[in-house]
Amino acid sequence: MSDIDPNARINLSKALVLLIDGSQHSVDVLAQIMKGFGVPEVYRCTNIDEAEKITRARTFDLIIIDPQVSDGAGYEFLNGLRQSEGAPNAYTPVVLISGHARATDVRRARDTGANFFVAKPITPSVLLQRILWVARDKRPFVEVGKYIGPDRRFKFEGPPPGSDGRRENDLSAPLGSADEPNMSQTEIDSLIKPQRVMI
Repeated sequence: MSDIDPNARINLSKALVLLIDGSQHSVDVLAQIMKGFGVPEVYRCTNIDEAEKITRARTFDLIIIDPQVSDGAGYEFLNGLRQSEGAPNAYTPVVLISGHARATDVRRARDTGANFFVAKPITPSVLLQRILWVARDKRPFVEVGKYIGPDRRFKFEGPPPGSDGRRENDLSAPLGSADEPNMSQTEIDSLIKPQRVMI
């Protein structure tokens, strides 16, 4: 996230956003923040039944949800959204916001297909920074076993050591044998020893 310009502009004038939070006050505050970002159409839901109904009828550009809505049913909602192949919002970016930011919650958010997890309380600047990050996120959507969502890897440094990788495009990195014998300690020392420059 360090590569995001803090002065960057984003045009949200055509965005359609769905907000899902069990607290009417929280969803209203989020809606005001989104309106302040220039989002013209914001839909608000305070329970999962409303959210499921509206996601079947409309296609959204962004969904922001508190996973604790409807007694913690937000995770199942997101999982169902990702698994609904061909549904209008199966690939919509989803940001989870929660007052519970334990490592287990973050892992669960990642494993259900969330694009990002943000801890409450939320400030407008932090939320906008996360939206910018999601908008510029280049991770592909993957379907591996029961998981459907953005690639969970943020860094592409090859497969873990001792592994050939889990994806078709992962390349193993076999080491060949040395072409020349190892350098002696004297040769190594001469490489790093300061040399006098003659002018």
